[in-house]
Amino acid sequence: MQTEKVVDHIVNWLKDYAINAKVNGFVVGISGGIDSAVTSTLCAKTGLDVLCIEMPIHQAESHVSRAHEHIKQLKSRFENVTDTRTDLTPVFEEFKTEVSLEGKQTTVDMALANTRARLRMTTLYYYAGLKGLLVAGTGNKVEDFGVGFYTKYGDGGVDLSPIADLLKSEVYAIGSFLNVPDSIMNAAPSDGLFGDARSDEDQIGASYPELEWAMQMDENGHSEADFSDRKKEVFKIYKRYNNSNKHKMIPIPICEIPKDYK
Repeated sequence: MQTEKVVDHIVNWLKDYAINAKVNGFVVGISGGIDSAVTSTLCAKTGLDVLCIEMPIHQAESHVSRAHEHIKQLKSRFENVTDTRTDLTPVFEEFKTEVSLEGKQTTVDMALANTRARLRMTTLYYYAGLKGLLVAGTGNKVEDFGVGFYTKYGDGGVDLSPIADLLKSEVYAIGSFLNVPDSIMNAAPSDGLFGDARSDEDQIGASYPELEWAMQMDENGHSEADFSDRKKEVFKIYKRYNNSNKHKMIPIPICEIPKDYK
């Protein structure tokens, strides 16, 4: 990958899009992870306004400290970057008192995890509307179009996606080029939706390098029968997520009414 050219291309794309949309810049949710760090840095390089928002909900301390470190570094490098913090923990806890928590615990836990992401999306759009900004998505290609590892209308609810055509390994390469803090570069990827330090690999059952391999194999027309041992297991994991999350990757189905019915 020609990293510098890719960075320049994304920065120019972001700037052109914002100018054509007649907005002031971008708002980015900062999680303490590599994707939001790279996305916010790319947005900052446009020279347009960038608002970085922390939105903790019972967040693991390691995530909070990395987010703080990144925002501090970004503000020291770019005068166009500002930040704010919205503690959504009280909102989340109040929400839980108003809904049913009955059912299988794993199902309830997942529904609440997705609720965290949707509360954050709502917060990002509040500030976007308040300050005339676009919500910049932080999803990468493996998450968005491989395994669908994001929340529909949560972190998937954005105005534009600057890194969605980059594999996770490519995001790390750009992170290194952009001098993202080592603490973030070396941290295990995590969605932070469960209030603990569990990693994406803990949840999915495969690492991002493994998922990138499986994504490439699937695109090349391979099937589970072509592999054995760990490769077979990884490919099976990838296909399970890819198939079950197709609804996130395709346009919303519209029931088209026959013309002679109208």
